[in-house]
Amino acid sequence: MQIRKVTKEDLESFVEVYTKSYKGLEEYAYTKRREIKNYFKWLMARDEDGFMVAEIDDIAVGFVACDTNWISIFERRKVGEIHELFVLPDFRGQGIGSALLEKAIEYSRRRGRNVAELWVGRTNYRARKFYQSQGFREAGEWGKWVRMVRTL
Repeated sequence: MQIRKVTKEDLESFVEVYTKSYKGLEEYAYTKRREIKNYFKWLMARDEDGFMVAEIDDIAVGFVACDTNWISIFERRKVGEIHELFVLPDFRGQGIGSALLEKAIEYSRRRGRNVAELWVGRTNYRARKFYQSQGFREAGEWGKWVRMVRTL
């Protein structure tokens, strides 16, 4: 497996992997191709260096988007905001999500951030358990979302 920075050429792979990864969790996802493409462009614009793809044999299997320009209204400072992390269902449980998350954490530290923050769907219990196993703790709910934080 290789993890590298996302480029504009990864747009179609992002749409495909995103759509397959959010199957069954559509209430937490964009569902129209145009929305997903706009989301990709927004993530690129937020923090291009924190947007990474995991590949196996040059095929995208997962993405992470870490935004170190994000100012948390809860922390009242810049944090490493994990806007997105997903892995194709057939590749879950192989350490790919953990590797992507670790790259995002390393990037946040290099950028001088000492807190990582993310929001996960309230009923996405698999993801909540995963983030807890990676050192995140739940820090409140807002509607259908749960805020999770980790000290870096």
